[in-house]
Amino acid sequence: MAEIHEIILRPLVTERSAQAEATENTYVFQVGDNANKHEIKAAVESFFSVKVEDVRTVRVRGKYRRFGRFYGKRSNWKKAYVKLASGHSINFFEA
Repeated sequence: MAEIHEIILRPLVTERSAQAEATENTYVFQVGDNANKHEIKAAVESFFSVKVEDVRTVRVRGKYRRFGRFYGKRSNWKKAYVKLASGHSINFFEA
């Protein structure tokens, strides 16, 4: 099993993820490319001390972009939608 910081790279805080958090108790994370659902569930449960109900993963394709007169491609990456059990929550902005 990989280290937690190799599995969970960062939380994704966007309008869509905030709406999913409020309505479905689902949090969105950018995860490592090789991380599977079982590793993601174990990492979130141990790091945040919560109970995970479901994990869905999505591979996001990198876009082709132009940088001046050169063309390039952004990297592919993976994100995970982690649904927590009722009564559990994660607060990313604690003081």
